[in-house]
Amino acid sequence: MGDIALLVGCAALTYAVSMAASFDPAALLAQHKTGHIVALGLRFVANGDDWCEFAIDYDRRLVSDANSGILASGPIVSLMDTAAGFAVWAKRGGFKPQATLDLRLDYLRPSRPGQAVTGRAECYRLTRRIAFVRGLAHDGDPGDPIAHLTATYMVLKDEA
Repeated sequence: MGDIALLVGCAALTYAVSMAASFDPAALLAQHKTGHIVALGLRFVANGDDWCEFAIDYDRRLVSDANSGILASGPIVSLMDTAAGFAVWAKRGGFKPQATLDLRLDYLRPSRPGQAVTGRAECYRLTRRIAFVRGLAHDGDPGDPIAHLTATYMVLKDEA
């Protein structure tokens, strides 16, 4: 499985087994008590049928350079990878097997010190085997993004 599957861990299996027909990203995220997502302080913002939005509040521990106060790229990549994977699950209607084939994040500018970073990803096309995702990370103005995401995921057969 891809990086997202590693992030959600064992709690996701319990969620997947008990999940109704609709996908609830907030409930899945709320099950995390430890791990990467918790360490980053990732929080749910909103979702729709084919998109998910998460945010990371500003935290000096996530800064790449203490003098500038700019967030490191790693937390932003994790934010966008999570939003993209969850967007595919939203489009598929549930927590189902998938694997990251390609994920590209183009940085357009540094984040602003002291600002939360929001990441929104949309699964804009789903074929039998591939999910296509695009997204943006911003620190308050979606019209002035920090980074642009494009990703593809292999849609794996649901064994359940």
